[in-house]
Amino acid sequence: MKTTIGLASASPRRHELLSLLQQPFERVSIDVDERLLPTEAAVDYVQRLARTKAEAGCAAIGGRMPVLGADTIVVIDNKVLGKPVDEADFKAMMQLLSGTVHQVHTAVAIAWQGRLLEQLVSSRVHFAPLSEQMITDYWRSGEPADKAGGYGIQGIGGRFVRYLEGSYSAVVGLPLYETDQLLQQLEAAE
Repeated sequence: MKTTIGLASASPRRHELLSLLQQPFERVSIDVDERLLPTEAAVDYVQRLARTKAEAGCAAIGGRMPVLGADTIVVIDNKVLGKPVDEADFKAMMQLLSGTVHQVHTAVAIAWQGRLLEQLVSSRVHFAPLSEQMITDYWRSGEPADKAGGYGIQGIGGRFVRYLEGSYSAVVGLPLYETDQLLQQLEAAE
């Protein structure tokens, strides 16, 4: 029987993906500063956030179970694209992504009993050219508001993806294979 873990994430996408692994979990509420540090590289940033979320979650529940933290970022030309703050920000993101290739990095970390297991998964997403009308219509759908990089590959935004090099589930928000491997390592260590 699998050990119940904490999931330090409010993301419905992460909840759904973790459920696919048939992993019992409960949501752990945390509050962490997600600001990018001035000289921090994108991969260091996403890994730090995953670690911080896992460790903060573990501390929040007094270490009574392992806690998984994860974070996903979209990067183009060394610029991290977060969640759009408004329509203008969203449109600027879509114009940057239109007809280009960008990276999506997802980091996963599991903290428990002073140990930390972690994994970084990087994928390359090839976007189709987008017209102003496509961008406007997508914003009006409401989908982009809470998505890193302003789009969801698992939803309407998937129509903009010409092809993907890497892990689909990682681009959605939680790499299934790598997360499963971390959970197996955790069980083996118990």
